[in-house]
Amino acid sequence: MQVERDTVVSLRIELYDAQGAALSAPSEVSYVHGGYGGLLEALERALEGKLPGETVRLQLDPEEAFGQYAASLLAGAPAARYGEGTTVGMQVEEDSRIYRVTDAAAGKLVLDANHPLAGMALRFVCEVLAVRNADAEEIRQGVSLPQA
Repeated sequence: MQVERDTVVSLRIELYDAQGAALSAPSEVSYVHGGYGGLLEALERALEGKLPGETVRLQLDPEEAFGQYAASLLAGAPAARYGEGTTVGMQVEEDSRIYRVTDAAAGKLVLDANHPLAGMALRFVCEVLAVRNADAEEIRQGVSLPQA
């Protein structure tokens, strides 16, 4: 069966920066294909019509992946607002937005709401592991599915 709308696609994904350095360990994901938001649109387009066993290699510019880095998504906050133990790498909520703490010094935090991969050109290697028809509940949910 080929990748098409309303199929559940299982992939092995490798992610690299534009210079070819690995950004994470390879992972396996499953998603409902067809614009439900479980996978980047550009990756879905590239996978359309593929069969199990086929591999897609694709480089995406920031606009096709996680967007350009926006300095407007940086904020500062007093560390005391979040209590003791707030450290770099943690996520906090501020003004109805989720931020990562990217720096902590002198009682102040630097908060960043950009996606960690914003502003980066990314290389993907996606191997199609399996394709099957999605059931009604999977289509209704239309989100990334947990691995069994």
